[in-house]
Amino acid sequence: MKLVVQVRLLPTPLQAAALEATLRACNEAATWVGGVAFDKDVKSNFALREHTYRQIKARWGLGAQAAQHVIKKTCDAYATRKANLKAGSGRNATGFSIALR
Repeated sequence: MKLVVQVRLLPTPLQAAALEATLRACNEAATWVGGVAFDKDVKSNFALREHTYRQIKARWGLGAQAAQHVIKKTCDAYATRKANLKAGSGRNATGFSIALR
């Protein structure tokens, strides 16, 4: 049996600023990772991790879990785009953006 609970965060202004900064860093990192994936034609999680993991942690100061999540979400976005194009939906454009929410 699953129990679903809706929780509302009530961060202090300082905590809210930290959350916003982290989300902004994740989005910037994801955009960069998407560019690396496209330039190097590497779309698998493990292979892309070899090209980007250390730089994400160093450049954006993200922790290990956030860095891994950014890479996985980027790979998932490429997989979804490929499936959509194969199914005949979506634009045949080379660029797209990734947003983590």
